[in-house]
Amino acid sequence: MNKFKIGLLQIVSEDNDQEKNLIKGLKYCEDAANHECDLVLFPEMWNVGYSFPEDKGLLKKYAITKTSDFLERYREAAIKLEIAIAITYMKSENNQFYNTITIIDKKGKEILEYSKVHTCDFSKESILTPGNDIPVSSLEIKNDNIKLGAMICFDREHPETARILAIKGAEIIVVPNACEMEQNRIAQLQTRAFENMVGIILANYASPQENGNSIAFDGMAFDSKGKSRNTKIFEAGSKEGLYCVTFDIAELRKYRKREVWGDTFRKPSLYKKLIDDAPIKEFRRSTSRR
Repeated sequence: MNKFKIGLLQIVSEDNDQEKNLIKGLKYCEDAANHECDLVLFPEMWNVGYSFPEDKGLLKKYAITKTSDFLERYREAAIKLEIAIAITYMKSENNQFYNTITIIDKKGKEILEYSKVHTCDFSKESILTPGNDIPVSSLEIKNDNIKLGAMICFDREHPETARILAIKGAEIIVVPNACEMEQNRIAQLQTRAFENMVGIILANYASPQENGNSIAFDGMAFDSKGKSRNTKIFEAGSKEGLYCVTFDIAELRKYRKREVWGDTFRKPSLYKKLIDDAPIKEFRRSTSRR
């Protein structure tokens, strides 16, 4: 009871061939449903395999709208397969372009849409528009409702993202990714789970695109007797595939009630500097939006 099973897709895209990516993704959704997963999670910007030009004028060829056939096919699949789908794509809206994830429940309803807030403005993502909200939503699964939030790639390298999600009640954070997950980023992500008492699961592209190392942490750093434990519950290698990862939500909820991290003993009145919009000179960059 109170288990949440996620089908993590560490797969290789067909670059920016959206039709091939669509078909391949749907096949993996079917596989995840056959493995009785509650949710299937794609790597970052799946519709184009995170492959797009550094020219905003050309992005209309790659971006899709909320009413696109690409998204509609995944809505249909969610209903048919009775599985929730966390699909990622480049979104077009009002001539702006976003790095977006939409979570569709098993009834075909979109329960969460999040556009990457911390866009990589030092790279080709500088032509994308950052999101302006960090939402949490409830996903209905068998005999339970799970509070979900999302981060996308570079978001996980900013502690504010996971903290806001935790404060809003997120129990599990899904992370579509498209960059190398080496030891420092892995340690950083484990810290996000630990300091916020949340489960975190990251889906990266398989080798040779981004070298794999998709990973999941359950966020419970100590057992009921106070003994340290490893929060890592899954780590992939470099190979392509569907990997099923199960979170024990009942145990996570017990842990969050008894331990001291997350939002328990914070001192927000002292954190005003965090929203100061004037970085010190060492942190200023010509590409920064601030």
